[in-house]
Amino acid sequence: MGQLAKTFAQKRSKLEPQLIQGEDISTEDLRMALRRYRSFFDRLLTI
Repeated sequence: MGQLAKTFAQKRSKLEPQLIQGEDISTEDLRMALRRYRSFFDRLLTI
C-alpha cells in the first residue's frame, strides 16, 4: 500500500502545478490519471 500511495502522490504532484498555474494538460495525461485512480479504487474494493 505504501508503494502504491507513493506512486499516486508522485503522479498527482506532476499534474497539480499545471492545474493551479492554468497550464494546459493533455487529454491523454488526464485519461491516464483517471485510469490509475480507477485501478487503485478497484483494488481497494477487493480487499
